[in-house]
Amino acid sequence: MKTTMPSIEIRRLQPGDEHLLDSVAADVFDEPVDAARLKACLASSGHLLFVALDDGQVVAQAAGMVHRHPDKPSELYVDEVGVSPAWQRRGIANLLMDALFAAGRELGCAEAWLGTEPDNVPARALYERRKESAEPAETFVMYLYDLSDGA
Repeated sequence: MKTTMPSIEIRRLQPGDEHLLDSVAADVFDEPVDAARLKACLASSGHLLFVALDDGQVVAQAAGMVHRHPDKPSELYVDEVGVSPAWQRRGIANLLMDALFAAGRELGCAEAWLGTEPDNVPARALYERRKESAEPAETFVMYLYDLSDGA
């Protein structure tokens, strides 16, 4: 899927597109992109990675995953949306969310879900003005487990 706006191209990355992340603007990802992790991500069924390109440079990204369940419809988990500060407030995050939601629908997802920190006002504003109906989920507790080998 490709979506464009003047000078911006929204593109779903597939295996073989790794080279598109050779040029990434500041603060698009939380950490530097690791080539092996990128290759594994793009090869993984159900993982979705969309980028916004401006003249060949990645200026934003959105990642999601399809969760398939044996007892209920599939759902799209929106994992991350990141836009470089120089490209924020231009509607790019909305285009990325549109692309993720469209891909989720194509893959049979009945709903999408995501979470953000209570004080992340820009993210909450983006999510709350979406055209799809959304309601804040009930309060939940998140646990984070370190699965590294301690190194």
